[in-house]
Amino acid sequence: MSSPFPHRARRAETAGNLALRPFAMKFLDQAKIYLKSGDGGPGVVAFHRAKFIEFGGPDGGDGGRGGDIVFEAVPNLNTLIDFRYQQHFKARNGGQGAGSNRTGASAEPLVIKVPVGTQVLDENNEEVLLDLTEPGQRVVFLRGGDGGFGNAHFKSSTNRAPRKATPGWPGQERWVWLRLKLIADAGLVGLPNAGKSTFLAATSRAKPKIADYPFTTLKPQLGVVEAHGEEFVLADLPGLIEGAAEGAGLGHRFLGHVERCAVILHLVDGTEEDVVGAWRTIRAELEAYGHGLPEKPEIIGLNKADALTPEAVKAKRAELRRAANREVMVLSGATGAGVREVLEALLAEVKAARAASGAKQPVPFTP
Repeated sequence: MSSPFPHRARRAETAGNLALRPFAMKFLDQAKIYLKSGDGGPGVVAFHRAKFIEFGGPDGGDGGRGGDIVFEAVPNLNTLIDFRYQQHFKARNGGQGAGSNRTGASAEPLVIKVPVGTQVLDENNEEVLLDLTEPGQRVVFLRGGDGGFGNAHFKSSTNRAPRKATPGWPGQERWVWLRLKLIADAGLVGLPNAGKSTFLAATSRAKPKIADYPFTTLKPQLGVVEAHGEEFVLADLPGLIEGAAEGAGLGHRFLGHVERCAVILHLVDGTEEDVVGAWRTIRAELEAYGHGLPEKPEIIGLNKADALTPEAVKAKRAELRRAANREVMVLSGATGAGVREVLEALLAEVKAARAASGAKQPVPFTP
């Protein structure tokens, strides 16, 4: 079975070489590609020729089927970066028929491997045609053309020596968009510098960039978090700002990765003067984005408690609780205070979502 990405095989072959330089995998969550399944092979006109057989008759075989375009969702991939370097994918055509009623060879399908959570959309990037959410899921997206008929197919009682054969049927072709929505159990949202990357680094082996300026995180980061002997996947989304739904800052594009999360952890920077305003800013962007995000369970965390006095923590927590009409958890990603309690609350929501969906284990992921 052919692979459209031979460089992946080369990477695997050299992975055991100690001199191999490590490389950073770039993140890409959208790509436009062209697909074409193979054409069917043509049938042939042929007649049986053999000694002592006066009327051999037609024996031209049919053409073989063209190759299908198949999408397969595979674990341990979390980017569409390969599709930046190759945008055209064409399956092989079917083989030509031959005499002695021999059918042409059918072409192998072209299997395109994509990360779990990849959606295939139409050329206008509007209609979802395919949603690959399970590891190992394989779908024939474009069917290869059928082979043409050889002249043996047209033999009849009134046409004993047909000299007609047909070409193969053409394959299908179309431009599509690939859009990746990372599979995570919980999603981290908050304004820039709310401490999301620090929280992810403190609770998992992920190594996000951490700095004291806005928009440190420019792409989603995933980490596997452990609590009470159970694991779940946590996604740190790039910081939103007011007007993200209209394209301000990094825009709301990355919110698509939260759509599949069971719960949202909304971190609010406790050092902000107006913590309620900071919380409402993100809530407004979730409302503007829609797609079920406003209805997801939300855990609010008042972060950076280590930088506040106990009186300030108490006052700001009370303000947030009144505004959100729900409990507010206090934590410090830098010191670890309150982090375990937040993880336990996240795990409870994740387990409830898994039980409701019948999923016992998280989607396999290797950070």
